[in-house]
Amino acid sequence: MKKRIMIASTNPVKLNAAKKAFFKLLPDTTFEWQLVEVPSGVSNQPMSDAETRLGACNRVKAIREKIPDADYWIGIEGGVEFDEHDEMMAFAWVVIDNGQHLGKARSGSFYLPPGITELVREGRELGDADDLVFGQQNSKQKNGAIGLLTNNRIDRSGLYEHAVILAFVPFYNPKLYSE
Repeated sequence: MKKRIMIASTNPVKLNAAKKAFFKLLPDTTFEWQLVEVPSGVSNQPMSDAETRLGACNRVKAIREKIPDADYWIGIEGGVEFDEHDEMMAFAWVVIDNGQHLGKARSGSFYLPPGITELVREGRELGDADDLVFGQQNSKQKNGAIGLLTNNRIDRSGLYEHAVILAFVPFYNPKLYSE
């Protein structure tokens, strides 16, 4: 059976994360993937956990309205937040909808170095700050901050993959998550 999956972004990192996760989640399924740019309805660089989660939710809502005929709609939004010590963490939220269930999960988080934190504090997006510090181009569509900081032991796609799997929990356990 073929499942049609809409990704609420044209970023290949988000597609790769969803593909890796769904091949693990539904291994006997054939997929048709479509990337569609939709607005997040939040800042280009979400600056809090709540804003980042809202961006992922907004992306799913927008893609469902734009393309209502699909099996799953996925929104992934990366964001940052300052902790109580004024240090900046980076993470992502994933939202998955299939018209019956809604799954949400946050990725692991990691602290950003002071130089990158300052650039983001000044108004740059995290990806742009990474590019400046590491001398890269368009790292947000490649390995991302986590890849640059871990020498690619974990890249952005890998970080998001786990959150996609975690967001799928209600689909595996629908009775536990029904209202």
